[in-house]
Amino acid sequence: MEYIILDLEFNGTYSKHRHKFVNEIIEFGAVKCDEQLNIIDTFSELVTPQISKKLNSHVSALTHITIDELKESNNTFSRVISHFRKFLGDGVLMTWSNSDILVLMENYQYFFGNDKLSFLKYYVNLQKYCERAIGYNDKARQLGLSTCAEMLGITFEDEHLHRAYTDAKLTALCFKALYDPELLKQYLYTCDDDFYRRVTFKNYNICDLKDPNVNRREMYFNCETCGRRALRRSKWRLKNRSFRANFRCLRCHKDFEGRITFKQCYDHVNITKKAVDLPPKEKPKKAKSASNDTQNNNE
Repeated sequence: MEYIILDLEFNGTYSKHRHKFVNEIIEFGAVKCDEQLNIIDTFSELVTPQISKKLNSHVSALTHITIDELKESNNTFSRVISHFRKFLGDGVLMTWSNSDILVLMENYQYFFGNDKLSFLKYYVNLQKYCERAIGYNDKARQLGLSTCAEMLGITFEDEHLHRAYTDAKLTALCFKALYDPELLKQYLYTCDDDFYRRVTFKNYNICDLKDPNVNRREMYFNCETCGRRALRRSKWRLKNRSFRANFRCLRCHKDFEGRITFKQCYDHVNITKKAVDLPPKEKPKKAKSASNDTQNNNE
């Protein structure tokens, strides 16, 4: 089994012919690893843009690629993808997150009319794999490649990042440092119809309490101080795509707002909970006594 780690650089542009925005690939970079995860071959090719003749200023600043370089390469997407198919062979394609595989499918659809990559047999999202292997549990933010490398003590130079080959090589080093063949099996997908449905599925927040995928049994909160189940004191309301209600811990006399989010993924629902302390209510001012009122009137 050979593993091919691919990274792409692309330029967001508008296609007048298709009347839509396209992430046009401008660079392929990949490394091929053997079963011991030693790099045995490399791949690096620029792609001459065919949709747009200009580069986004952000892309130029990030990658330091110039439009002149791309023109001089004289490499169409069709030619480069043909070279990459041979480089990939029957190996397992790996990318950091699924954004690159989606961009590859987008370009394949644009130039060949089919978003299914006929040459692709197996695929692994290394970002998800590394998050699991390293124990990264931040649901609010995905693990970045440079952050993963820093956590693993892998040195790299910032100025060399955001070029396809360099990022692919760094990804391979992270994969090698976290290699677990049994864990890898859980993230290895055969590229059949179910795979394409999975990779193109767009996650969304469920905003209807009557949705059958909302698990009402999960709509509770424990006090963060004592751990006791808190009492809900208001109806659920929807705000910023999360369901919210007021809670009170009867033991600690602590009031807080419980926020719960249900995110529908392809084959499961992610549930995120957050407790936000509520400010203590101001005690009403005591009314002046009748005797004081009478005294003030006499004065």
